[in-house]
Amino acid sequence: MRKPVVAGLAQRPLAQSVFALLAVTLLVTPLAAKAAAPPIVPGSMDVRWNPGALDCRPGTEPVIQVHAYNASTYILRESLCATSEAPFMYLLIGSQRALLIDTGDVADPARAPLARTVLGLLPMTGAARLPLLVVHSHRHSDHRAGDPQFARLPGVQVVGYDLAAVKRFYGFADWPAGQATLDLGGRQVDVLPAPGHQETEVVFYDRQTALMFSGDFLLPGRLLVDDAAADAASARRVAAFAADKPIAYVLGGHIEMNLDGGLFGLGSRYHPGERPLQLSKTELMALPGIVGGFRGVYARRSGFTLVNQAYLIELGEAALAIIAVVFIAGLAALIIRARRWALIFKARPMKLSPVMATGGAPAL
Repeated sequence: MRKPVVAGLAQRPLAQSVFALLAVTLLVTPLAAKAAAPPIVPGSMDVRWNPGALDCRPGTEPVIQVHAYNASTYILRESLCATSEAPFMYLLIGSQRALLIDTGDVADPARAPLARTVLGLLPMTGAARLPLLVVHSHRHSDHRAGDPQFARLPGVQVVGYDLAAVKRFYGFADWPAGQATLDLGGRQVDVLPAPGHQETEVVFYDRQTALMFSGDFLLPGRLLVDDAAADAASARRVAAFAADKPIAYVLGGHIEMNLDGGLFGLGSRYHPGERPLQLSKTELMALPGIVGGFRGVYARRSGFTLVNQAYLIELGEAALAIIAVVFIAGLAALIIRARRWALIFKARPMKLSPVMATGGAPAL
């Protein structure tokens, strides 16, 4: 019986050496690739975010709170006393340029000096500061209102926030498929489309720190859904991207939840007992199951609150309409009452004293 050719070759000394070399190569190559991957730069989330106040007087707390996650990564938050949105912004510093994700909810630098604060955190490169790229998680105004503070600054590029500008800058030819990468110089940041909360939503993954910046796509609070199908598809894509990657933390755009899992009221400027900002990879990977199949108005799933954003807008418009009707009705009632009093006074002329009737002056 003829032996298989491979088996016959394996018995020869040279062939045995080749087979052994191939086996060692197959074992060592994945280990070498893993060893070549740069280590994750750690950071600290040991921070207590300012809670705002019931009576926000000037000087109650800093308008912009800054937390150094590490020496080249900063988390900024606008105070609840400056805006009830209290959005988070993120500054990532590379060797060639820095990246600012979102510009907050306050345009006036006198109220919230975001540009001055960010520039003060940038290192100098000779006589100038490191160039800065300003991008957005999405186009809602509470994430871009501070853009004018950066618009005419030297060495600063502000990326547009409408869908056409987002596609053009990142080179997304088949939105929302694909991903882009920003090179900050020794620091690469991946960008993934994630529409659903808003059509221009993107999330960022910093390879250096393994931080994912999720904007309003995922945060400890209300997950406001504008397009349920798009949101579910985005959750699946982002989870697939993250599946084989280290995720230190997922950092969103707001905190709306307390330590007990309850929600702070919309528009609240006081958040006592606020829960931490950071979410875990486990929570991120569970997102497809949380948002999948959501077609209603409101739902509580796995500790998250899902809300149909269109319903909230309609509810707000209805509330404004009711207020307007009540105001108009009240105003009409006042006008009618005023006219009635005018008719009463007209029908009852004032009685004059004898002196005044004759045109004389009262005696002093």
